[in-house]
Amino acid sequence: MPRVTDIRKLRKNYQAVVLEKRKAKKDPFDQFHTWFEEALASDFVEPNAMNLATVSRTGDISSRMVLLKAYDKSGFVFFTNYNSDKAQDLQSTRIAALCFWWDMLYRQVRITGHVEKIPAADSAEYFHTRPRGSQLGALASQQSKVIKDYSVLERAYRRLEIRYRGQEVIPSPTHWGGFRVIPSQFEFWQGRPNRLHDRLRYSLAPSGDWKVERLSP
Repeated sequence: MPRVTDIRKLRKNYQAVVLEKRKAKKDPFDQFHTWFEEALASDFVEPNAMNLATVSRTGDISSRMVLLKAYDKSGFVFFTNYNSDKAQDLQSTRIAALCFWWDMLYRQVRITGHVEKIPAADSAEYFHTRPRGSQLGALASQQSKVIKDYSVLERAYRRLEIRYRGQEVIPSPTHWGGFRVIPSQFEFWQGRPNRLHDRLRYSLAPSGDWKVERLSP
């Protein structure tokens, strides 16, 4: 067996800015926006990449990376095939967790909340902003289903290319669209020296206000 690096010795002493409770935004959406804009200004390949964790009806937990495509104070939106495993989880339990990790800034944001489908018209509007190849790919893929080999996808894609040749608008599929995660809790994590990291948790109170608490790292 090849020699394996001793991962116990992998360490990084974070040197970064401070996340102070008194200076943090009162609203977690505003705090997220500030950090997200700073991530956009940094040299990340996919600053909008986030880990999406779901739980099935039987309690099985899964996670995967997806791309954030919109956010405002109503929630965080991403798109997927509604027949996929993650979509089946979301439609069964209506809960999810998101995690953003911006390593160059030593920052993490965790979000938990309940989930809803966005309106079909909004999904169709976004679908038609995607590159034509991505639109055809969404139609060609039966996401999460077992296939014999890659040629199955290639043949399905070619058939769709022929079918829609010369047709400017490709119909938005009913089996594809967006979900919105509506947060009930945020946690903002800022890496600090000596593992004494900053952690601020925002919890939604019944009044609709956000309670902010500092957590021990």
